[in-house]
Amino acid sequence: MAVSEAHIRATRKYQAAHYEAMRFDAPIGFKVRVQDAARAAGISPSEYMRRAILEALERSQVGAEEKGSD
Repeated sequence: MAVSEAHIRATRKYQAAHYEAMRFDAPIGFKVRVQDAARAAGISPSEYMRRAILEALERSQVGAEEKGSD
């Protein structure tokens, strides 16, 4: 089933209002490792990284109040 242009525009509008992009550089091969681990966990690479970062933040107590905001 093809996705309509209106659906694409609505999705982009929603994402712009609710998400921020983050970029970081990683050594060659890191991306594939994250993709493989995410696939094994049954989630997207983005969700895998969000969860890992939230766990690290909770351990360090920095930004722990942000836990529920994805």
